[in-house]
Amino acid sequence: MSEALLTVAGLDAFYGPTQVLHGCGFTVPESGITALLGPNGAGKTTALRAICGMVRTRGDIRFQGKPIGGLKTESIARQGIAHVPDGRGTFLELTVEENLRLGAYIRRDSRTVSTDFERMYGYFPRLKERRRQQAGTLSGGEQQMLAIGRALMLRPKLLLLDEPSFGLAPLVVREIFEIMRAINRDENVSILLVEQNAALALDLADTTHLLETGRVVMSGRSETVRNDEAIRRAYLGL
Repeated sequence: MSEALLTVAGLDAFYGPTQVLHGCGFTVPESGITALLGPNGAGKTTALRAICGMVRTRGDIRFQGKPIGGLKTESIARQGIAHVPDGRGTFLELTVEENLRLGAYIRRDSRTVSTDFERMYGYFPRLKERRRQQAGTLSGGEQQMLAIGRALMLRPKLLLLDEPSFGLAPLVVREIFEIMRAINRDENVSILLVEQNAALALDLADTTHLLETGRVVMSGRSETVRNDEAIRRAYLGL
């Protein structure tokens, strides 16, 4: 088993006075793909936001063994954590290329940024064809590819993906998931995936954590979760 890249322990998270996460604990192995699954309202998106410093938290969050709880979002990004939020967060008025360039804005190795454009266009050839188009003119699938590409321009060690399949046609979803698998394999980027399509997530991820009402109720190998009919029925609606 790989060492943990990210460790979360006793994590509480709040929106104002409302507590959403209650003592959550889970790990993301180095070089692995980990899924956070559970019903709507379980706290999956909040868990990603908590890791990124976007909500008020209490508890312990460690990345590569160092505490990151309480750091500002930009500082957390500098540690090597990139976040693709639900809704994609694309800058619609900017071109594809300008969006990608924004993904690298905190990098200091500016000489290698230009080569990373070609790396992203290798993963997402359609973005190269549309590199001078405004992002708002892209299809939903192309915008999702752009959001992932922009996050990868940071050269992260950990990629947080929130509902990458939402609103997309099945063929596009399969293409994006295959690209994510290649990124994990070829770039050695660990992935923490929140995904409502549990069957897809279980096929992609090595490890799965199940959330219910802000608490982790089970953690294990994805294959174990996929083969346990009682778990699938109780928590995933499969």
